[in-house]
Amino acid sequence: MRVTQRVKSILKHYEADTPGTKANLARILCTGKLAGTGKMVILPVDQGFEHGPARSFAPNPAAYDPHYHFQLAIDAGLNAYATTLGMLEAAADSYAGQIPTILKINSSNSWATTKDQSINASVDDAVRLGCSAVGFTVYPGSEHALDMFEEFQYLAEEAKAKGLAVVLWAYARGGDLSKAGETALDVAAYSAHLAASLGAHIIKVKLPSDHIEQVEAQKIYSDYDIDRFSQAARVAHVMTSAFNGRRLVVFSGGAAKGEDSVFDDARAIRDGGGNGSIIGRNTFQRSREDALAMLSTIIDIYRGKA
Repeated sequence: MRVTQRVKSILKHYEADTPGTKANLARILCTGKLAGTGKMVILPVDQGFEHGPARSFAPNPAAYDPHYHFQLAIDAGLNAYATTLGMLEAAADSYAGQIPTILKINSSNSWATTKDQSINASVDDAVRLGCSAVGFTVYPGSEHALDMFEEFQYLAEEAKAKGLAVVLWAYARGGDLSKAGETALDVAAYSAHLAASLGAHIIKVKLPSDHIEQVEAQKIYSDYDIDRFSQAARVAHVMTSAFNGRRLVVFSGGAAKGEDSVFDDARAIRDGGGNGSIIGRNTFQRSREDALAMLSTIIDIYRGKA
């Protein structure tokens, strides 16, 4: 593994972390076709748990098999593969060492009646399975947000002590947030800042709209003329909110949509200075051939070739 100057400069932003944690961050940043660029494309597959198997995998039945996703991420030249405990255990030995893995520690499900998540795995599971990082979700805005922050603090402390990187999904929802507010620019920026403040190494947020949700924020965005009228500008604002770009931020691909929309999103992330995409259903719900072609184009976009 060659650690480029670009990656070394990123690692310098994590001034409190041990060599073990920085080595695992470097493994993620230095794997795949984007190795060494500071850009990432990560495959997340927790949707079966979150939404149900048929809703997740029926469009491409091969995707019911945990081995399918490992092989897809490897063949596509991605930086890492993130999934749940059971999905990792079902294929961890066959693919040991072939791609950095992220163990998703908590999840919700489609029967849940509150905006909360259950903890379904441990840091020790991640160590046992050879993972480079653990992943965790918090819901800023939820009535359970403060409890989730506290759960994350304990998890992150243990993970860092054992040399793992920490990835935080920061998805604002619940409480007084409107549906439009879940992807509002001020809310996405606030979520990214919260995730950075909670100690995440890699932050995952949704691509923001130009909507401003909080009444208190509307005047600020107007008075200080914060640019929010292009997707690239909104990405740039989220990056600024993540410690002025000192924390890695990747943006969610969301529900399945047309190729052109996926590619436009990637270009906006690139042009706004984001670190990449974490994209699941938009790839694995397509045929393997189509998914590989899509991921190749996304990678080319981040390399400035498309």
